[in-house]
Amino acid sequence: MNPVYKKILLTGVNGQVGHALQQTLLKPGALSAAVVCLDRSQLNLTDSDAIRRAVQAIKPDLIINPAAYTAVDKAESEPELAFAVNATAPQTFAEEAAAAGARLIHFSTDYVYAGTKTGAYVEEDPTQPLSVYGKSKLAGEEAIRAIGLPHLIFRTSWVYGAYGKNFLKTILRLAAERDELRIVADQIGAPTSSHSIAEALSAVMHQWRGDLSGTYHMVNAGQTSWHGFATAIVEEYNRLQVSRGLPLLKASLDNIHAISTQEYPTPAVRPANSCLDCSKLARDFSVTLPDWRDALIRELASLSQ
Repeated sequence: MNPVYKKILLTGVNGQVGHALQQTLLKPGALSAAVVCLDRSQLNLTDSDAIRRAVQAIKPDLIINPAAYTAVDKAESEPELAFAVNATAPQTFAEEAAAAGARLIHFSTDYVYAGTKTGAYVEEDPTQPLSVYGKSKLAGEEAIRAIGLPHLIFRTSWVYGAYGKNFLKTILRLAAERDELRIVADQIGAPTSSHSIAEALSAVMHQWRGDLSGTYHMVNAGQTSWHGFATAIVEEYNRLQVSRGLPLLKASLDNIHAISTQEYPTPAVRPANSCLDCSKLARDFSVTLPDWRDALIRELASLSQ
């Protein structure tokens, strides 16, 4: 039986995915449910008692938790904070949802994998996070599964959008300031727009049976490297600028240079392969996300409006 939600609690609405979900779920006619949206100023995710009080006061029948500690490199020096937000908070949401007979939707990451596999990861592949961030997100997944309530966990990757701080915004800023860019080319994955995630989740929500729980991959189709992504950003942005008679970015496509991970060291180790197979999502919910480049073009159009 397909669900009829009365009240939904949505966290992290100042984050990329949370903001996109808020826009999508609050569109006229999108849902009959009331959606209570909370950001970090309204709900401290490091305070388990505050989470319990909020859930008990709101009484949702569905909790959607895209909120996360996402400062991947900073997490290496702040493991307690990363685990509080990414592991303990999801566990608390799950406990309260289970006690109230509610459902939980939670978002996780490609960083739960080591990135050494040849080919795209499926949900059943062994996890082996390389960073504090990845370990904290995996701990959150495991805590939810252990509680046993009706839940969906969506692993996504390389999230960006017109809203918030992300790779797209960084590349546009740097390409406007500099003649040349040096971008890592030996890490591959699927750039995934926040609006693609929001639209896919909305489709899932309308057909989610209560007896179906599990972990799913949710990323835009196709794959590229960070260098390929940066090149596409500059190319598609300039194409949009030409159509509008506006100036091009300072950095040309010929001056976006491919470098190795070793040439750009970071505190946290990234997976070399972040490709995620979304066949399970398509099989169980008939939901597929658009190609990453098509999603990029849409985000750029939205960004310039």
